[in-house]
Amino acid sequence: MFYGYGILNNHVPTLRATVMGGGSVDADALSFISAASITNTTQKSAINKLVTDLKTASIWSKMKAIYPFVGGTASQHRFNLKDPRTVTAAFYLDFLGGGTHSSSGYLPNGNSYADTKLGANLLQTNNHLSYYSKTSTVNTECELGVYNDLPSAIISQLRPAGNYISGQNGGVVSFTTTSSALGFWIGTKTSDTNRKGYLNGTLQATSTSSDNQVLPSLNVFLGARNKGGTAAELYSTKQCAFASIGDGLTDAEADNFYTAIQTYQTTLGRQV
Repeated sequence: MFYGYGILNNHVPTLRATVMGGGSVDADALSFISAASITNTTQKSAINKLVTDLKTASIWSKMKAIYPFVGGTASQHRFNLKDPRTVTAAFYLDFLGGGTHSSSGYLPNGNSYADTKLGANLLQTNNHLSYYSKTSTVNTECELGVYNDLPSAIISQLRPAGNYISGQNGGVVSFTTTSSALGFWIGTKTSDTNRKGYLNGTLQATSTSSDNQVLPSLNVFLGARNKGGTAAELYSTKQCAFASIGDGLTDAEADNFYTAIQTYQTTLGRQV
């Protein structure tokens, strides 16, 4: 199902520098702002607030990759907030096949995707994926995923007949309580028998069926499903304003995560 890893640490040291008209910015936020060449004051403030909120909620250390899609260009959208370097180990995005980049986020356009470079080194029983969709249409597409012949798969889909589906073969979480794909979606797994799906911080469905399949040794793609190493199908048309991959989340953490992300989107004027 969903997967990722990290080490929980409530005492992450914080270095601050004076920026943004006399205010202060967290060192991790500053690293991202510099790498992504963010010059807009509102965007700087939004990034800084997001980082400090995630740290305060003890969620930051659970993240392996955070894609805030801020700045408006492909060269700015590629950076991982958690590690804003352009090396494979930092899980920066490679955008392939086109797509549209704007101040609202990244739109895959149904024929493009991004390679996260993140996959084989993640844990099977403690993980999550998240996707902030600014597109309401539900259809058979894959927002984040990888598939390497059954039973090895991990997918995140916002579609009809189970608007949110996440699974490793039989380990599926699905629900049909909404007809819109808008909002912040989280799929998380904390054990082989505990998988949950959330929309805007609210628990939508739980699956306790046994799910101990081996994860594929392939990178997760954003905007399409990586099928055996190729984005061959299920291209998404849902505009993404935020995505993440990391450790599993509790109910309280999922709620706090949504609050932090919605605050971030509201500051940028692109909330749904």
